[in-house]
This record gives sequence, C-alpha cells and structure tokens, in this order.
Amino acid sequence: MSEESPLASLAHEAGEFSVRSLGGGVHALEWTGRQEVLRIEPWGPNSLRVRSKVGGPILEGLPGALLDPPDVSADATVEITDRAATIVNGGVTARVGITGRITFLSTEDGSELLAEQDAHFWWPGPRLRTAHGNGYARLEQRFTAYPDEKLYGLGQHQHGLYDQKGAVVELVQRNSEVTIPFLVSSRGYGFLWNNPAIGRVELALNGTRWVADSARQLDYWIVSGDPAQIQRTYADVTGHVPMLPEWAAGFWQCKLRYRSQEELLEVAREYHRRGIPLDVIVADFFHWTHLGEWRFDPAEWPDPDAAVAELASYGTKLMVSVWPSVSPLSEYHTEMERRGFLIGTEFGPVAHADWPDKGVDHTVQVAFYDATNPRARDFVWSKVRESYLDRGIEIFWADACEPELKPGYPANLRYHAGPGLEVGNMYPRENSRMFYEGMHAAGKPDVVTLNRSAWAGSQRYGAILWSGDIHTDFATFRKQIAAGLNTALSGMPWWNTDIGGFHGGNPESPEYREVMVRWFQFGAFSPIFRLHGFREPATPFSPQVTGGPNEIWSYGEEACDIMAWYIALRERIKPYVLSVMQEAHETGLTPMRPYLVEFPEDAKSWTVDDAYLFGRDLLVAPVLEAGARSRDVYLPKGASWRDAWTGEEHEGGQTVTVPAPLDRIPLFLRDGASLPIGPADGS
Repeated sequence: MSEESPLASLAHEAGEFSVRSLGGGVHALEWTGRQEVLRIEPWGPNSLRVRSKVGGPILEGLPGALLDPPDVSADATVEITDRAATIVNGGVTARVGITGRITFLSTEDGSELLAEQDAHFWWPGPRLRTAHGNGYARLEQRFTAYPDEKLYGLGQHQHGLYDQKGAVVELVQRNSEVTIPFLVSSRGYGFLWNNPAIGRVELALNGTRWVADSARQLDYWIVSGDPAQIQRTYADVTGHVPMLPEWAAGFWQCKLRYRSQEELLEVAREYHRRGIPLDVIVADFFHWTHLGEWRFDPAEWPDPDAAVAELASYGTKLMVSVWPSVSPLSEYHTEMERRGFLIGTEFGPVAHADWPDKGVDHTVQVAFYDATNPRARDFVWSKVRESYLDRGIEIFWADACEPELKPGYPANLRYHAGPGLEVGNMYPRENSRMFYEGMHAAGKPDVVTLNRSAWAGSQRYGAILWSGDIHTDFATFRKQIAAGLNTALSGMPWWNTDIGGFHGGNPESPEYREVMVRWFQFGAFSPIFRLHGFREPATPFSPQVTGGPNEIWSYGEEACDIMAWYIALRERIKPYVLSVMQEAHETGLTPMRPYLVEFPEDAKSWTVDDAYLFGRDLLVAPVLEAGARSRDVYLPKGASWRDAWTGEEHEGGQTVTVPAPLDRIPLFLRDGASLPIGPADGS
C-alpha cells in the first residue's frame, strides 16, 4: 500500500516540511509530525545523515563516529511539494512522504537503494521509540529487506559469515567480537548506525532492524556508490588511518608471556644470531608491579633502558602491554576513584571484573579507567609516558579494551560520556585516542597501538585491530578470512590475527605445525605480520603465567625454514606493503581488499570469502584445510593473472587448481605486476 493512500494518511498524521539553513550554504530537510523532528542533511559526497528526535529539537554533540562533513555538502538541493519532499546530494537522493517515511534513491537512475519500512500499516512507523524515562528510550529503526541483497561489514565476528544477510548481530564489544556498525550493500550503498549504544542489528528476510537499547535520538548515515567509493567516503567522514611506519610493516614476535627482561632479550638475540629480521618484540601483561600502575616490575625488568638499547642495536622495537584496568592494590586506585577517573556504576562498588594481581594469592576486583573522560585519559597517559615513552618505548598493546567486563552488564556502567547502554561501544576507540593524542602532544607522529576491540573511527587514531583470543585449528583459521574481509569493509585498514591462533597449540604436534605454517603464510600477507599465542604446555593462570615456546624454531627445522623464508619475503615486498599502506592512508582503501572492492562488476567476486587482494596487484589464496597440497582459486573477471610461483598466465573469470605444497601459499599477480616472490628469489 502506498504511503499516500487514504488508509496511510488516516494511519499517520501528516507532518510538515521545512528547509533548515545550517550555514555555509548548506541546507537540511526537516519533517515534523507527531512530536517528532526528522532532519536529513548532506554529510560528505554522495551522503546523507538522518537524525530523529521525539519531544524536542535535534540534539547536537551526542557521541558518534562522524567528523564534520567536507565542504562539498553545500552542493545539496532541497525541493518541497504538497505531499513529499526530496533532498539530493550528489549520487544519493532521499524522498520523504508526508508521513515522514524515507526512501533513498540513486540520483543517476532513480533506482531504490534502501527504504524505511513501517512496522505495521497502522502504528508504529519505521522509527519506534519505547520510553525509559528522563529522555531515554529503546530506539528501533526498520528498513525494507531485499531478497537478492548481500551485506558486509559490521566489524569483526567469529560466526564465519562473509555475507551477513540473515544474521542477527549483537552491537556490543567482547573479546574477538568487535562492533563497528557499518554495512556495505550489494545494492550500491553504505550504511553507518551512528550510535555507540548497546543493541543489535537484525538482517532478516522480512526486514532489517537496528536497535539501540537506550539512547536519546536516532542517528544514521548513508552513502551511495560502488564499494571502493564507499570506502573512500567513509574514511573522509570518520577519519583516515595514519601512515604506517616502515618498521611496523615487518615481523612482530610475541607469546604469552616472556616472564623477564632476560627471557625476552634471549629470544631477540636468537633471531639476530640466525640473521632473521625482527622489527617488534612484545612484553605482554604482568610485566608490571600492579595492574593499573603502568610500569615495569624491577624484579623482572631490572634495567628496561638497557633492554630497549640492546633491542635497538638489532633493529628491534619493544612493545608493551598497557591494560585499562586498575587493581585496588594500585597506588593510583584511590586517587582515580576520588577524581572520577574510573568508570562509575549505578549499583554496587566501582568494580568491573575479577583479576589476578601480584602480591595476593586470589583475584581482586578491578575497575577500568574511564577512557571517555579527557582528564582520565591525560592521567593514564602521564603514567604511560613516564614509564615507557621516556625510555624510548613507542608502541603500545591496548589489550582488554572492550573493556573486558565480568559480568558483562553495561547497563550498570556510568561513563563520563553518558550511561553505559548509550555509549558503551565507543570505549575502545576512546582508549586508542588516549595513546594517539598523548604521542602527538609529545611530538611523536608515528602512533601504533594494537587493540583487541574497536569502534567506528578507531582507525583515525592509529589503531591496529586483531581478532582476539581465538582457537588454534583450521576451522578457526578459515573463519578469520571472512572476519578480516568484513573488518576491511568496516573501514579498519590495520588488522591481523594471532598467527597460529591463541588458545593452545602444541609445537611438538605435527598436526599443529601444519596449522602454524599455513597460518604464518597468511600472516605474511596480512596488514600486520605478528606471531602470538598461549602455547602448550601452559602454566596455571596467575601473575606468573606463561605458555610454551612460540618462536619460529619452536616448530621443528622444516617449519622454521619455511617461516624464516616468509619473513625474508615480507622484507623483500616491504616497499609494496608500504605503498599499499600509503594508499590506505590517503584514500581509505584497505590493504586486505575483498574481491568486490576491485571487481564489483563480477558477480562471483561478491561471494568469494576464502581469498583476497593484498593491495591492488597481489591475489592471496591461503590454504585452509589440513593435508591440502593444492587448492582451487577463483580469479576475478576483468584482469589477467600470473601465478607468482610458476609464471603461468590465466585470464580472469575462471577457477584454477594450483599446487600448494607445504612451503607455498597460492599467489597471483595482476595484469603484469611484478613483485619479488617467485623461484628466481630462491624459493
């Protein structure tokens, strides 16, 4: 039934349209009716932002992901008639009926991109508000479902799905489950739910529904274009990733955990003795005195300055783990609680998780600092700067930054930025912001942090996302490809996994050695090339915890030789890696690039979830099955492809079967591109 039918007019009171001047020649379209204000305004090229507020004017300055829009938004036009209104901004048009329902169209051909959908023909409409009181409500936004639509993005998840049509995805931050509420559609649009509230999205067959459990107004952003155009515009409006420093494009070594300065240095010395380049080595958690004191324990790290200097002589940088949690044993806990620098609670004490700490034989109730509070960020950074940066340590591992709540009850949290249900998903972004702003204030422009969680806009603060504490088998490895592709389509250029997975893995096991080798090959063609894991045999979890060995020589001579060769290969292609990172910095196009970004006209490219492009010129097809010594690879239509190992040429648009012995990951070069990979380089 059309919106302008008599029954529709009876079911919904007609509203009124108006044009609102936003300054600088920019105009927005507003509809008011049934106590609701609906504003649609240009927000970057080919983009529109939609906000809806019941019971008062649109609220400005609420937490979100969008930066100020580029000046091109002034080119938008608004037209109002008796029964409808339109706003046009480049390639996207929004048409609003008298009842306030929006349909988004392609300006070029008038085709429907996305339409709001009424929940019921009588009431409510597409935007539902269920009041909690005091201006807060459960907010719900509905859209039409399209049977042939494919949907990608939403951050990083472990469900193994690439196309997420049909999925229900919680909008909440958890270890290995990362909420970035941005979707790319096969219908030619991108969609950002510009709201850090806890909630969910349902991508059902009978409709799409976005839900915020508690917030003050609806806010979303839509952009039209092909996937590459969408990525570029998304970066423009949420922030471009900084340029990756040259050293960060190399090999990173880590395990859970090196228990002392000497243990860590001996690993670095062995890499140096073997002539294997090592760009980064990591001091994991419990290197500190107490959780939330952010300094080395002198019993385990007697001379950090000497360690940093020795590592530098090998061309290696030290990264340290900086947790956002604060033990009651920390000398700063009382002061931080008094000054309001810890996340507050609505009920009960200021405590968010139980965790082991040094000096006690039981867990303690720790709190998290409030990363949404600028003064709290400054306080924590002052300790990080004094303990680490002033010693020459410039790389930080922002672990447990969801934050890792136990129990996970965000409704009990009270942040500086607002109630936990309203703002909880933005915490990891604000935590990475602490490092970014602190480093820049110290005159250090190369900001690199390794983060277990992220939200929309995290990329602009130099945040690397990794896929969390995952398992160590081929099935889990397989899921990381889809997770990485969706992370890329969510606008996060810097991403990686724990090579070999995290939980377990016996270096003496032939079966696990195969997993490690195949995962390591994939790691060499990931944006960040980092080895980590909690290997067997593992000690009990305590401040003295450590896992089994996790250096490349831990896996036997054959595996070590293969992994050393791939480290050398990463060094050879580092100029290409850095050129890809430069492109990400300048344009927003991610290094790990789904086929559909480069080949949107090839329908099959929208379905490939086990291979990807690394930059424009290199196709990577990881081996994802135990015992496999060949694999089928689909080569996208619209280019020619040369096997990097054999030199054999293939036209795109076909599936080829190629050899994949244990020492080889299938790689293809696009349209005559040249990289130092193949047999001529000593493979």
